Amino acid sequence: MGTVFSFDVRGGEPRAVLQALAEAVAGLHRVDALFSTYREDSEVSQLARGELTVAQCAPEVAEVLELAAEAERVSDGWFSTRYRGSLDPTGIVKGWSAERAARLLAAVDGVCGVSVNGGGDVQLLGAPEPQRPWRVGVSDPLRPGGLAAVISAAGVDELSVATSGTAERGDHIVDPRTGRSAVTDLVAVTVVGPRLTWVDCWATAAFAMGSRAGLAWLESLPDVEALLITAGDEVRCTGGLAARLG
Repeated sequence: MGTVFSFDVRGGEPRAVLQALAEAVAGLHRVDALFSTYREDSEVSQLARGELTVAQCAPEVAEVLELAAEAERVSDGWFSTRYRGSLDPTGIVKGWSAERAARLLAAVDGVCGVSVNGGGDVQLLGAPEPQRPWRVGVSDPLRPGGLAAVISAAGVDELSVATSGTAERGDHIVDPRTGRSAVTDLVAVTVVGPRLTWVDCWATAAFAMGSRAGLAWLESLPDVEALLITAGDEVRCTGGLAARLG
């Protein structure tokens, strides 16, 4: 997937945790082998060339494509699995695979908290210690090394944080209507919600929409909060984000 994953697991019997961690890492490598658009032999590449059908692919492919179709429906087409005319579900794969890895680790007996960070997009489950929630710093895209906000998982058992923007990878987000780079006043959108599968999609879609339409759409989604930063250094937030800061 062209990025770094990190794991923080609290509690559990060490050998059981290490075994689950090995399974989680193997699962991520399997996802990369199935979905990478840079590998000619991946099932997604073969599917895009018409050499395989969805039914002939691994079950994970059908699962991801179904989730992506739901994301496209909810976003009114602003999230899409078509990238410059070709099948490319990678906009959902990283969040989905990180969430899946986190849930595998959280299922180990005795584990009280899990954090999985996939390239800056984070799935949090449980808590690192009693009375101490997970906290995630959101990078300031206009001030390298600085933080735009700190998100707290206080009071919830599941929280995820995903950011889409131009600071790390430049203009890589495409407007699905034109097939070209999205023309937007935004430099970053950070979305907060229970499941990384979805907030990863919502951040991408909202970035392509622009600050006004993106903020209005994000406000309409249940259990979702967001922080949007424009190229003019304006910060716009959903109404409930303040409750997640800390």
